[in-house]
Amino acid sequence: MNSADPPRFYQITHRGVLAIAVPMTLSNATTPLLGVVATAVIGRLGQAHLLGAVAMSSVVFDCMFWLFSFLRMSTVALTAQALGRHDVAEERATLMRALLIAAASGLALIVLQVPLGAAIYSLMGASADTTRAAELYFHVRIWSAPFVLANYVLFGWLVGLARSNVALALQVAINLTNAIAITILVVVLELGVAGAALAAVVAEAVGTAFGLVVALRIVGARMPDVATIFDRARLIRLLLVNRDIFIRTALLIGAWGFFAAQGARSGDVVLAANSVLHNLMLVGAFFVDGFALAAEQLCGRAIGARNGAAFARAVKLSLTWGFGFGFATTLLILLLGPWLIDLMTASPEVRLAARGYLVYAAFASVIGVFAFAYDGIYIGATWTRDMRNLMIVALAAYLLAWRLTLPLGNTGLWIAILVFFGARGILQAVRYPALARATFGDTK
Repeated sequence: MNSADPPRFYQITHRGVLAIAVPMTLSNATTPLLGVVATAVIGRLGQAHLLGAVAMSSVVFDCMFWLFSFLRMSTVALTAQALGRHDVAEERATLMRALLIAAASGLALIVLQVPLGAAIYSLMGASADTTRAAELYFHVRIWSAPFVLANYVLFGWLVGLARSNVALALQVAINLTNAIAITILVVVLELGVAGAALAAVVAEAVGTAFGLVVALRIVGARMPDVATIFDRARLIRLLLVNRDIFIRTALLIGAWGFFAAQGARSGDVVLAANSVLHNLMLVGAFFVDGFALAAEQLCGRAIGARNGAAFARAVKLSLTWGFGFGFATTLLILLLGPWLIDLMTASPEVRLAARGYLVYAAFASVIGVFAFAYDGIYIGATWTRDMRNLMIVALAAYLLAWRLTLPLGNTGLWIAILVFFGARGILQAVRYPALARATFGDTK
């Protein structure tokens, strides 16, 4: 960075990292509750096809909305950079630009719901009863899309401003509203699958209203003008960053889809065992991802302030704390894994198979630390093009590892996914010094 303005100096502390990471970890832990609560309430109706429809559709929406997670990530990074520059107008403009993209994307999903639903459920191969119920759920819940994507933006904006506790409150408000709404709509009013889907719409809408009220209180009367919001250079930069993160996320979803598909080829028992272990890995990811979000905010702010020392400190603390939590999570999964497996499945065959691969799922937490943390670092610095390109290389390494270990069956598949995690972290770590030098030059 070559601005004549001197860098702004401030201190990155352990407390500062934890102040962001801990609320974000709690927020991540509540994220799956929309699907879990819906599944639990529908399960009480005693009809297997309804339970299958809601469980299947919850996964569909998780994946579909995950593709738009770039709205949260880019908003964190660009807001934090504006915060580091003390550019209040750009903080507000970043929010407005992202909300406009969220609204347009959400409306596009609603308009395209018929072909989307037909394509998705034709590929699922479920029974006719389950498919009908799943499509009903889909066509109701799809109306939540603008609210879900707006909440991604509002959540990211609050994190970018280092207001993590408010961001956590937003997520809690959504989940509490969902629990209340689904109880009323399904249990009291007996609206079944449609009621469960409508509860999600109501919850996300309440979350958006809550987030907008908070945002307006922060912004006050200092709204950005139209010219600032639609500044061509800023819009192009936002779209390019979003494009790179979208491609990276699509590749990541593809990697997990490939993992699930290959597991399915090994039979129902192996598929179920892999699913159980994947849930354990997600628990580990909740802890580590909190530090990735901390890295997004702290590194983004340091970039905006042109403070190379603060940036290096943020990188160091994010990696250190992330590794500590990742290591602890690995130990916990190794120790509690057998009990957790028994809790999640009653099948003796699945329990036995899952125990056989438990060590791989456990080590995914500590190996994946660097992939998560460097993702946060790269996003905060908006080095998204490099992150995208390195993800492509890591995916190639994953597929090569799978091909080489194919004779090992499901064991080889687990080895390949660990190679994927490790390659992502190693590649980004190797590329990091050159990017840091290019970014800060002699201001470090």
